[in-house]
Amino acid sequence: MSAQLPKIFITGATGLVGSALVTELLAKGHHLRALVRTSSAQLPGSVEQVVGELGQPVDLSDSQVVIHAAARVHVMQETTSDPLVEFRAVNVDATLALARQAIAAGVRRFVYISSIKVNGEGTEQGKPFKTNDVPAPADPYGISKMEAEQGLMALAKESDMEVVIIRPVLVYGPGVKANFRSMMNWLNKGIPLPLGRIDNKRSLVALDNLVDLIVTCAQHPAAANQTFLVSDGEDLSTTELLTRMSKALDRPARLLPVPAGLLELSGKLLGKDAVMQRLCGSLQVDISHTRDTLGWVPPVSVDSALRKTADHFLSTL
Repeated sequence: MSAQLPKIFITGATGLVGSALVTELLAKGHHLRALVRTSSAQLPGSVEQVVGELGQPVDLSDSQVVIHAAARVHVMQETTSDPLVEFRAVNVDATLALARQAIAAGVRRFVYISSIKVNGEGTEQGKPFKTNDVPAPADPYGISKMEAEQGLMALAKESDMEVVIIRPVLVYGPGVKANFRSMMNWLNKGIPLPLGRIDNKRSLVALDNLVDLIVTCAQHPAAANQTFLVSDGEDLSTTELLTRMSKALDRPARLLPVPAGLLELSGKLLGKDAVMQRLCGSLQVDISHTRDTLGWVPPVSVDSALRKTADHFLSTL
């Protein structure tokens, strides 16, 4: 049966999403080749490692599907004078170079992991982003992802290669870092947080759910030349997320009922508008197009995914 599965070439194989994707694809019997800067002991021995740089010539022969998960992600403390130039070099130019090489090699499908930032930074509560919304990226990262999407779809129109674009919201799961790990750390230490009265709604996506959709998009006939939004299908307020994460950690939630308006005002005074927007603002996505087109349902519940994330976090302490 494994001989009938498409051979897959993957970038970003050692990242959070890529690592989980490699595990799932190998479990399903796929033959995998992965682009790496240097040979990595992190990857299973059954993965054929191709040493090289994104955007440079790479051997894609004998691969039917490319899953492009590597990217220059948003940098919290940017040092370059023109971030958009740096984002375009990796996220646009290198992506399109890889896609052109894929076309030349006869690759059948190119799956691109984009970002919800193509849609924008936030939504009004109850008015989620939809697949066919006019893109409205607000930062260099989002702009570069949008431009890559546009370039890929143009290449799809002039070639036989199918393109599939996936725009994830915030991804969480075992090994998650940055703000999500900081949140777990605060909760685990029992630090009181002034986030007990946040009435926003935010879509999240568990790592297992995102990986399941990517695997589906690698083969599903109806995915060809489509763009999909992805989430867990259950939106949470910041307060709900903290409460349920505390339960997963088996710790009491020490949340102080500070009004959101006061937090937003404090953020403006302290120059932390972006932080407060993430904590107090809404960002929802409508995944009905994804469900209807692919017959896809998120296989993992929010609470199950939070528990798995918490268990891994606790095991690393």
